[in-house]
Amino acid sequence: MLTERSESPDIDPHPLATKILFGHQPSPELLAILLVYAVQGILGISRLAVSFFLKDELALSPAEVAALMGIAALPWVIKPVFGFISDGLPIFGYRRRPYLILSGLLGVVAWLSLANLVHTAGAATLAIAITSLSVAFSDVIVDSLIVERARDESVGKAGSLQALCWGASALGGLLTAYFSGLLLQHFSTRTVFALTAAFPLLVSAAALWIAEEPVNLADGNRQTVVKEQMQQLWQALTQKAIWMPTLFLFLWQCTPTADSAFFYFSTNELGFTPEFLGRVRLVTSLASLLGVWLFQRFLKTIPFRQIFIWTTLLSSLLGLTALLLVTHTNRSLGIDDHWFALGDSLILTVMGQLTFMPVLVLAARLCPPGIEATLFALLMSVLNLSGLVSKEGGAILTHLLGITDTNFDKLWLLVSITNLGSMLPLIFINLLPNEQPELTPTIANLIPPSSAIEHQPTGIIGNQSFIPDMLPELPEN
Repeated sequence: MLTERSESPDIDPHPLATKILFGHQPSPELLAILLVYAVQGILGISRLAVSFFLKDELALSPAEVAALMGIAALPWVIKPVFGFISDGLPIFGYRRRPYLILSGLLGVVAWLSLANLVHTAGAATLAIAITSLSVAFSDVIVDSLIVERARDESVGKAGSLQALCWGASALGGLLTAYFSGLLLQHFSTRTVFALTAAFPLLVSAAALWIAEEPVNLADGNRQTVVKEQMQQLWQALTQKAIWMPTLFLFLWQCTPTADSAFFYFSTNELGFTPEFLGRVRLVTSLASLLGVWLFQRFLKTIPFRQIFIWTTLLSSLLGLTALLLVTHTNRSLGIDDHWFALGDSLILTVMGQLTFMPVLVLAARLCPPGIEATLFALLMSVLNLSGLVSKEGGAILTHLLGITDTNFDKLWLLVSITNLGSMLPLIFINLLPNEQPELTPTIANLIPPSSAIEHQPTGIIGNQSFIPDMLPELPEN
């Protein structure tokens, strides 16, 4: 655990800097942690490049892209394993810094491979999966650092570290949202990948500022601690109060998605340029922040069952407005495709965020004291697994309906199935608790910050998006 000694600022504290950092002194270590979270957001600069690379240069079909993205998301499903590796297998006596360095270097290699070496779908799948592995592992490391720091936070600062790190990641994403499309107007996708490769180096550099005491390799207690932690996890997961809501969350998130098919439609049929899609990303990023604020301001006290029912119904029904775009009815109404897309994306992203925020609150409240961070990471991995199932289900549906890069005759049916199908999990709404369990200050303090954005797709339109979720949004524990 980081000690108070690690908090000693090497940077001369300034009142304004301390205020910006929510009362925390600007130590090199804190700035290093914030840099890692900011990089997670900045990596979104390559999101559109990945989409166009798979569509145009590799000539993959919408179904193939959806299937590929599901496989590439696997590192997010096994994130708790990375935590156990970091805790139980220190390198040269250190559990955090070496893994953070390796994560950054892994990202550099993966992005440079995409820029220079990848020419097949299989190689692209592997390279994109490695980029996901790089971000997921580094996310585990910095989350653990935040958890260790948060344990020592005063009551007055409770949750401030999480908010600070979430803000760093969100800021990184906002700064690059528009440029993700603008760059593609002037440079090739491979040039964008080469540019992206520079950012993971910042993660490796940040590791040098992490204050960490070497662990005693001769101490055999570490295996005992891991074993006890596994036993506690099993005991927690066998409780109805935990596994029943977890099952509901899995069912709720695993319905098929039409995002890849809709991306092909928006670019090949509607002619949306990368620059415009960058604008959509910027609008939806801002809309996501608005959704978080609306939830915190008006909805956080509403019982889970009630909020899941209403937000799911509204999101699904509003998602059907995409049919106006698919059938070009919006043109008959005198609404330009671009304006319709921007407005629809804004409204539906706010609804998507309102729908997703209760998931994070519920997951946090299910975690008993003592194993909060580990169980929370496991619950988030379950959600990531459901997302994988969703992508693969969407790939199968897209293939069965015969939707290709030029044939969108059945896209209206895919949009209808995915949106109406997202309401089916409400049949199992009784798996959720009637009332909200209390969220204790201890548990609130230990929630990793990036969880609030990691699972939220960009450009949500019901169950499809203009921009498929090619890379984990991290900023998604």
